[in-house]
Amino acid sequence: MAEHLASIFGTEKDRVNCPFYFKIGACRHGDRCSRLHTKPSVSPTLLLSNRYQRLDMITPGVDAQGNPLDPRKIQEHFEDFYEDLFEELNKYGEIESLNVCDNLADHMVGNVYVQFREEEQAARALKSLSGRFYAGRPIIVDFSPVMDF
Repeated sequence: MAEHLASIFGTEKDRVNCPFYFKIGACRHGDRCSRLHTKPSVSPTLLLSNRYQRLDMITPGVDAQGNPLDPRKIQEHFEDFYEDLFEELNKYGEIESLNVCDNLADHMVGNVYVQFREEEQAARALKSLSGRFYAGRPIIVDFSPVMDF
């Protein structure tokens, strides 16, 4: 029985644990999900929820006022954000992977995943980033179950 449960953990066949949360650290159903979102107490991976805000979030290629945006400006905005983030996160340890979601689904829009070489480095970053602000918005950070990208 235990072997069977272990083989289905985090898959669609697992009726207890949410496979979406297990795979991406976020769930499209949020708090309304009928399955468990088991948050790790420690992990080398952090999720910074809804951190990146595209210039054209509402309508692709158009700013909030309805004006067309130059694709180079959008790319420059992203690169500035990525560089700022990398420089800040690199203070806490060696970064194995840094991924910014360019997905418009509510549960993933602007999510940033950073995987450190060591869990202790991620824990240091979590402690330091909690309660801070970036670009006038609070940083929402937590350990993530995501281990491979």
